[in-house]
Amino acid sequence: MDTTDADQAAATELSRLLGPLRRAVLRATRNAADLPDLPEAQIELLRVLADGPLPAREAAARLRVAPSTVSNLVKTMGAAGLIERRSRPGDARTVLLAATSTATDLLNRYDHASAGALARGIGSLPPRERTAIRAALPALSHLAAELKDD
Repeated sequence: MDTTDADQAAATELSRLLGPLRRAVLRATRNAADLPDLPEAQIELLRVLADGPLPAREAAARLRVAPSTVSNLVKTMGAAGLIERRSRPGDARTVLLAATSTATDLLNRYDHASAGALARGIGSLPPRERTAIRAALPALSHLAAELKDD
């Protein structure tokens, strides 16, 4: 499908907004709940592991990063008590990565604080902008799905 000039302009503006918005949400989240300064990469790995233990290669594939990136994250996060290595039941040669209960608690606190910070921010906007954000959510979800496959 061909993009129009309006599509290109919207893409450029969205691209410029995503980084600052992501950082603002993360900063507001940490401040709201006095949470530790976990890098986004660590939070994303915890999100991948939230559904259950995975081999490092599969975690890397889901994050779309090199296995060495996950290996470096695991070293840091293991030392911080956020990730543990486990043997796969029935196959002691396969090592699985799992989020610790401390990590799961932190992730839940991040999610709760993030939703609260965003709700406060959205609530401070004029009604028309609040409505526009709510209306854009399905399209943003579809956009994320489209980009995920690239």
